[in-house]
Amino acid sequence: MKVGLEYGRQGLVVDLPDANVRQVLELKPMTPLEAPREAVAESLRHPIGGRPLAELARPARKACVVVCDITRPVPNKIILPPLLECLESSGLAKEDITLLIATGSHRPNWGAELEEMIGADLARTYRVVNHEARNEAEQGYVGRTSRGVEVYVNKTYLEADLKIITGLIEPHFMAGWSGGRKIVCPGITALKTVYYFHSPALLEDERATNGILEGNPCHEMALEVAHLAGVDFSLNVVIDQQRRIAGVFAGDLEEAHLAGVAFAEQFCRVPVPEPVDIVVTTSAGYPLDATFYQAVKGLVGALPILKPGGTVIEAAELSEGIGGPEFTQMLMETNHIEEFLQKILQPGFFLKDQWEVEMLARVLRRGEVLIYEEGVPPEEMAQCLVTPVPSVEEGVQQALAKHGPHATIAVIPAGPYLIPYVE
Repeated sequence: MKVGLEYGRQGLVVDLPDANVRQVLELKPMTPLEAPREAVAESLRHPIGGRPLAELARPARKACVVVCDITRPVPNKIILPPLLECLESSGLAKEDITLLIATGSHRPNWGAELEEMIGADLARTYRVVNHEARNEAEQGYVGRTSRGVEVYVNKTYLEADLKIITGLIEPHFMAGWSGGRKIVCPGITALKTVYYFHSPALLEDERATNGILEGNPCHEMALEVAHLAGVDFSLNVVIDQQRRIAGVFAGDLEEAHLAGVAFAEQFCRVPVPEPVDIVVTTSAGYPLDATFYQAVKGLVGALPILKPGGTVIEAAELSEGIGGPEFTQMLMETNHIEEFLQKILQPGFFLKDQWEVEMLARVLRRGEVLIYEEGVPPEEMAQCLVTPVPSVEEGVQQALAKHGPHATIAVIPAGPYLIPYVE
């Protein structure tokens, strides 16, 4: 059985044994919008649970539009132009509008990368600022959450009298769903605030996972932070498997986001009759599979349908390598995942990016991980608590040798964009 996987920019076709494959889990088909740019403009005029953007913009003197960084395939070239046109037709000059890149704790996006994200024209025309979570001088204090966490947010955002957030609604392996409040926290918060959002106090809660909002402590904290920072208008989209816009949800921070989640949920949740021995998955191709740091999302997404002791085989290109220096160093220095977990659970202990190793630990507690990639030498990949394989097919053969010739396989070509569950 030949199956196409989302891998890098070009995709990957693999040949899997028909007798073992129980199901190829695909996103349910969405109908892409025929005129997405016009649909965005219409959503600005008729938002969900709030006033039209033009009304909000008329008295404003300075606007900040928050944009996702390179790790999210947001169709900014479609959604930003009508938004910016609305602001300018309402009286704001181009120089009064700042595009703030919500990097969270990631690296900044400049040059060709920025042009790929938002388009060369916008990159040249508007003031663009990359959020720098480590630069404390650029963060302003806005209060404490109900858990007592001090919240610091980017000053460029706080100083604007019109605060607009944009993004993409898709499953998220910690916060339940991306989009909405999440671009504020952790997108434009100080590193000290990011730390708590990614702390074991939240991540060890079983509700901090894909597709869950109710009772999810990551979602709850992000929402609190967004309210403390203030959000005047939210614009989010849902995309189909070909990354075409299928839904636009603009307006109130909470109402518009929940409407988008309800829409996306219809297409993202896919059932299987019973857990399987082996899951072949991806991290949904570029940009999510550019680093192993991001590719952990695809591994976590496989857990709901994996038998205890099972095997996850992931195809992720890793064109940019393992990830940041802190993440890489932690992996290289960790020999036993339980020792790592005991270390990070100690009061006061925290290292940048430890949360991604913690999420990898969630997978390794369930079973083993085999990975096919092209961006990291195998001997280096082998130090990352996973086993590199020369091909997905070879990984399947290794897993069948372990679980037996009749072991069951499920395939998730779109990785973390899909939420599998056992009926």
